[in-house]
Amino acid sequence: MVKRTVPALLLLVLAAGCANNATDSGAAAPAAAPSPSASDVIDLPLPSAKTSGPAGEPSSGRPAAGGQTITGTVTAGVEPNCLLLTDKAGSHLLIFDDPAMRADAAVGSKVKIVGQAQPNMMSTCQQGVPFIVVSVEKG
Repeated sequence: MVKRTVPALLLLVLAAGCANNATDSGAAAPAAAPSPSASDVIDLPLPSAKTSGPAGEPSSGRPAAGGQTITGTVTAGVEPNCLLLTDKAGSHLLIFDDPAMRADAAVGSKVKIVGQAQPNMMSTCQQGVPFIVVSVEKG
């Protein structure tokens, strides 16, 4: 008799404990999230398109004078709105500040592009070394 009573009593206690979390509708009540204190919040810098210059000095994000020149045919990347140009050095992800220059570098066009590679720049395109474009010449 004792062997049957212990499991039944245990089941009753567990069911009663679960019943305390139910609301009038029978759904479980959501737990309140604790409010963060000032010591819990970490103030991180916002991402920026700007890059660092020599010795960590901020720069404008534009390449310095005397940038690199790459020539080739513009291709579409695997992600939307990503343009690539491949040369003997590899694949370059073209980054434009000026929409008119981007229009001159349409997919399939042969171009000569001047700019600067930014290998440490983050991108959602997942292809090529980011290359900040300062001029586009069709040809």
